[in-house]
Amino acid sequence: MKRKAPDPRAQARRAALNALKRAQRTAVRAGVELSDWEGEFLGSVTERVATYGRAFADPDKGAPGQPLSVRQGVKLKEIVAKAKGKPRKPLCRGRPLGKTSVTD
Repeated sequence: MKRKAPDPRAQARRAALNALKRAQRTAVRAGVELSDWEGEFLGSVTERVATYGRAFADPDKGAPGQPLSVRQGVKLKEIVAKAKGKPRKPLCRGRPLGKTSVTD
């Protein structure tokens, strides 16, 4: 009996929904209070992925077939890190803002 090839979009959608639910569960189990914005973000993104299969409308914001945009993925990782108690990474990489070296 031959199996049908799995639909990659459906797999990506399920993976995104599981990641969103896992982030919510991790925060609840750890006793970390998410801000109102973070809670609303998780709820609205979950709702959009479940309804439409993806959480963003502009194709320039993410890869085709991906349920979350690049920025939404970054925010989801930040929420998971906060729920696990990991410190937030600094916004800048390399040298700090305001310190420039001028060579003459």
